[in-house]
Formats: sequence, C-alpha cells, structure tokens
Amino acid sequence: MASVVAERLNRGVAWVCAAILYFTFGAIFFILCSDVFLRYFRGSSLHWASEIPELLFPWLVMAGVVLAAQHGAHIATTFLADAVHERTRRVIAAVGHVAIIGAYATLAVVTAQAIPIVADERSPILQIPGSVTYFCLLTGFVLIVLVHLGELLHWVKAPAAHVTGAYQ
Repeated sequence: MASVVAERLNRGVAWVCAAILYFTFGAIFFILCSDVFLRYFRGSSLHWASEIPELLFPWLVMAGVVLAAQHGAHIATTFLADAVHERTRRVIAAVGHVAIIGAYATLAVVTAQAIPIVADERSPILQIPGSVTYFCLLTGFVLIVLVHLGELLHWVKAPAAHVTGAYQ
C-alpha cells in the first residue's frame, strides 16, 4: 500500500514539475523572442518583457530541482551507500532522507513566514508582488519534502536490491 501511495505521489509531483517546466520555458522563450522581434523589426519593445522572465525563471529552476531530487541527482550519497552492506545502505538512505526532509521543511516554514513581509514589494512595471517568487520557493521546498517522503515509503517496502537512494 505504501509503495502505491509513493508511486502516485511521485507521478503527480513529476507531472506538476514537467508542466511547470514546459510552461515557463515556453513562456520565457516566447516573450523574449517577441521582444527581440519587435525591437529589430519595429524599433520598439515590450516594456514588461524583462519582468515576466524574471518572475518565471525561479519556477523553471525550482521545478528542475524537484525533478533532480526525484532522480537522486539533487543531493546524493550513493558513493558511500554503494560501498556498504544492504542493511547499512538502508540506514544511510533513511538518515539522508530524514535530514533532507527536516532541512527543506524548515526552509518551507521560514519561507512561509517571509511571504507576508515580501508581499509589499512590487515589480516596477507590472506591480506583481514579490511574494510570487517566495511562493515558488515554498512550493519547491514542499515538493522536495514530498519526494523524499515518497522515497522513504517506497524503499521501506522494496526488496533490498532496489534500494538505491533514488526513486526509480
């Protein structure tokens, strides 16, 4: 049961992050290309064209970080885990996951506390609150916590041969 929940959680997080990656990359590319086109062919530009990519880029990066965490490429200790016995490998993986969950949960709490403070800051042209970027961080931190919780759920029930430190 725990493995089924972990698999669904993993797929859901991957889908959300992929959607964010595709949307943000496409939007940034479209806006920048449009601005360059207007600048060279019409002699004008979109005044807000620099603000949107600045707001979308953190979402792009954070989605990539969460996907890297899903594949064990964000914070990995496989060099040590591969050199030890399977039982020790499980302990090392558990300690690593718990440490990452604790660190990112703490970051999520601190970020959530900072959101009301930075909400007063506004972008110069579009007047978008600064809390948008902080909400991106909060979302990323929560998703990383969920990824590592999912990994814990997955390999607790998985055979020893499948414990790799990265949810496959």
